Amino acid sequence: MSESLDDLEERINTLRSEIRRAVRAREGALARSLRAELRGAERAWDQALAAHEPTPDEAAPDEPPGSLLPVREQVHQALTLLGVPAAGKMIVAVHGALRAGSLRGPQLTSLRRDEERSFRTSPFARPYYLCAALTDRLSASRGLLAVSTWPLEKRVIGPLSPRVDFLTTAIRVAEHLLRLDEPAEQAPPGAQRLLARLAQNIPGAAPYGTGTPGAGAAVRGAGPGVVPGFAVPDPAVVVKAARAELAVHADADATARAEIAGRARDRLRDPERLFGGAMLTLARREA
Repeated sequence: MSESLDDLEERINTLRSEIRRAVRAREGALARSLRAELRGAERAWDQALAAHEPTPDEAAPDEPPGSLLPVREQVHQALTLLGVPAAGKMIVAVHGALRAGSLRGPQLTSLRRDEERSFRTSPFARPYYLCAALTDRLSASRGLLAVSTWPLEKRVIGPLSPRVDFLTTAIRVAEHLLRLDEPAEQAPPGAQRLLARLAQNIPGAAPYGTGTPGAGAAVRGAGPGVVPGFAVPDPAVVVKAARAELAVHADADATARAEIAGRARDRLRDPERLFGGAMLTLARREA
């Protein structure tokens, strides 16, 4: 997702909150002005999104057919497998590597906005919503998607949460490969590359060099995209190494998340608990 799209989405969310405030305060002239500004921001967002969508001529001729599942269902599958908030790039990588899907980044650009619009139109009408992770300021975390049915403590982000969620992601991916009926070196190349990338950032998880005992096939046999000098990691080793570091951070992260979740329950309404509160609105509410 580009910076301009992020900025426009943040502006749109802020304008919607300000319009609701103006309507409640019976400030008709201000509400009309804000609505006009909102329409302009939405047009700019549509134009920015169109610039990111590939044309039919740009599609790869050997691209596999897309999944029959809607995009939101595919994203839900990936997030359910991970069990933690994730960025669009990670969702696409996980779904492509482990689900053999054909998700593309631009398909996720408008997803959260569409989910929020659906929720505000008919709250809790769907079994789940793809929502935002919340920062310690109770605003939407840029680019991170979560699932509405998760506990609030899992959908908020504290200082240690990015590292904790990365380690959890590595564990979930490695455990998925352990459930397969084949060694890691015989897993699909995409899954090998994903596991190798994750393992490279965990001490003791990635075997250096080729021919390391128990490491499996050399990376050059796993397909393009893996950093040379690494062998395909053993998923069991990745799980062990990630859990060892996770034990160091887990308690502190859980405490921070519980504090943020408590503030979110006290200060936010249902839509804001899922999609974040506008900073100006939250500041006024605090005042």
